[in-house]
Amino acid sequence: MRNLKSPIHPPTAVSSSSSHFFPRNFLKEQFFPFKNDEKLNFRVVCSSNSSQNPRNSTNQGLSIISILRAIPDWADDIKERGMRKKRSLYDHEKWLEHRSSLRHIRHLFSSLSSRVILSLVPPVIAFTSVAVVIATYNSAVILHWLPEFFPVLRASSLPYQLTAPALALLLVFRTEASYSRFEEGRKAWTKILAGTSDFSRQVIATVDSSSNDSLLKKTLLHYIMAFPVALKCHLTHGSNVAEDLQGLLDADDLAVVLSSQHRPRCIIEFISQCIQLLNLEETKRSILESKICCFHDGIGICEELMGIPIPLSYTRLTSRFLVLWHLTLPIILWDDCNWIVVPATFVSAASLFCIEEVGVLIEEPFSMLALDELCKLVHSSIQEAMVNEKTIRAKLKAKRGSHCNHSPNGWPPS
Repeated sequence: MRNLKSPIHPPTAVSSSSSHFFPRNFLKEQFFPFKNDEKLNFRVVCSSNSSQNPRNSTNQGLSIISILRAIPDWADDIKERGMRKKRSLYDHEKWLEHRSSLRHIRHLFSSLSSRVILSLVPPVIAFTSVAVVIATYNSAVILHWLPEFFPVLRASSLPYQLTAPALALLLVFRTEASYSRFEEGRKAWTKILAGTSDFSRQVIATVDSSSNDSLLKKTLLHYIMAFPVALKCHLTHGSNVAEDLQGLLDADDLAVVLSSQHRPRCIIEFISQCIQLLNLEETKRSILESKICCFHDGIGICEELMGIPIPLSYTRLTSRFLVLWHLTLPIILWDDCNWIVVPATFVSAASLFCIEEVGVLIEEPFSMLALDELCKLVHSSIQEAMVNEKTIRAKLKAKRGSHCNHSPNGWPPS
């Protein structure tokens, strides 16, 4: 064999942040670096690569890991996209659809589009594959395809009968704890939005629009409307703060808010400074200042829910219990089910892991709430109150004037 014109260089290291699969050009350059006119025996290439490329095994290990992670990464991507999806509020039509007797059929046909079910593809496939391997091994042993010293994998079902209530309690308590966090987050946002509406009503009723404070009054109302939007962006991942606040704040104020580390507290500072500049009595100013407390309370509750999950030891215990349960389930069911252990493991894994997955999803409540729709609802109500303020005030003044023109005994004057 003649000499090569250029030596075979070792492949470069592949970073973990690269794609899951090697590109075609990379494979061609690493394993076939010679030109078309240079013919080389395959055995020589393999021996040369093994002696000169010590990183081949590492690269192959990375490629295998990337392939194995492809399905979990795909499922996680679907789940995270579903978490960032904007929720909508229910109206009468949606409640009728929600209560429909055909809901079970509709939910069944929409299973393949459910992010909860799609996120269970990796564990369900893994445990079903384990059941197939165990069933194949036991069948091979029974048919004497393997030496006689290989035992049949079987065990008594008594341990499962004893531990089944413990697993059920773990899943129930896990889901209940997650739902309590969801309920706490919903109540916190109900208080924040109610406080926003009450705060804006107090500003509209207290500050006179005909005085020199009319511009400050309008600015203050926009600050109040901007607070729940800023808090929503602070709590949810992937929110565009600049886009959501663009119609509520001026460009200069928006630049200050965007440069702040804690944007909801920055807007609270704008609100507080604006109240101090209003020409009001001290009692009225104190009443307006007291309305800010609901914003601070809401921030505290929401950040506590975001920063402190359910104790991790409880979550890990539930996950480990489920994994060990389904790894040994085919062995337990083999005597009674034989090859039916495969669909039985599939159904069990899909059911129990689905309950655990729902608990994990609602543990972080803010991505499950229709916060965008709630903020828009509050904004529309406040803007409507601002538009109707002068009309309502004029009509009430007219009624008071017409009442003063009447005589004290209730008869109209002659």
